[in-house]
Amino acid sequence: MKSRSVTFVIFEDHDQLDLTGPYEVFAEAGYRCTVVAPEAGPVRSDLGLSIVADRALAGTDPTSVDTLIVTGGRVRSVRQNRELIDWIAAAAGKARRVASVCTGTFLLAEAGLLDGRRATTHWAEASRLAADYPAVTVDADAIYVKDGRIWTSAGVTAGMDLALAMVEADLGRAAALDVARTLVLYLRRPGSQSQFSVPLWSSQPDSDVIRTVVDAVHAKPGDRHSIEDLAALAGLSPRHFQRRFTREVGMPPAGYLERVRIEAAQQALAETELTLDTIARRYGFGTGETLRRSFHRLIGIAPSDYRDRFGTTARRPPSTLVD
Repeated sequence: MKSRSVTFVIFEDHDQLDLTGPYEVFAEAGYRCTVVAPEAGPVRSDLGLSIVADRALAGTDPTSVDTLIVTGGRVRSVRQNRELIDWIAAAAGKARRVASVCTGTFLLAEAGLLDGRRATTHWAEASRLAADYPAVTVDADAIYVKDGRIWTSAGVTAGMDLALAMVEADLGRAAALDVARTLVLYLRRPGSQSQFSVPLWSSQPDSDVIRTVVDAVHAKPGDRHSIEDLAALAGLSPRHFQRRFTREVGMPPAGYLERVRIEAAQQALAETELTLDTIARRYGFGTGETLRRSFHRLIGIAPSDYRDRFGTTARRPPSTLVD
């Protein structure tokens, strides 16, 4: 079925996870996936591992593409490959939707597909994208951006969030959540990186009333969010709200809020140099000591140990991306 097919574009020194992450999501959901490259056969990734491209660009009809996804990687020289850029432009002209992962945004921009549009890329390359392509409105904070039928995503694993969002758009939320659970992923909502995932440790709310509260907590985990405030947002009495929230989500509001705040703290520890006290204040814990106790109870290690283990990858040097 054409409506269930995805064509991935790769090239020498592409980012391997930009391909394999979204590919896994779509394949799990039952899509037919095809990988194309300037030449068919083995194509070296930025890690030195090779992926076999199913077809060469020259042997692939660009008008046959339904969903086109362009991977990122070291794209500086690739932007000069007119055969590749022209093929992307031709395929995009007929495709139902077009997407990029990480620095693949640069290739969409080079093809003229992002002029006058809002787009995102890896946070470390956002300023370069804005400088090189001033006709593009760059959103450096978004996990992914959908502007019409053009989708762009942030760095590396954000491509999986984008893929899940596309599956949800095609097949519904339940299908996307099934894929997320199978792959042990978070099903993220549209929005900026400050809006955290719909987690695997909770159930999906049955009603719009409770879903509104859940969205508010994820959007601003550091706000006060007292039971009275959340109940008022839901239009329910505090007692009725607590019973209904617990029934639909599978845990009391206070426990859910704590877990969401811990997720926010995890991301801040991994992606920033903020002090523990600053993170604690920003995400509703008040003091560093309170955050330490909650973090150790829910995650099993100290916040400092978490930062030591997971902080380096999140601060990947910009020079390893576009160059």
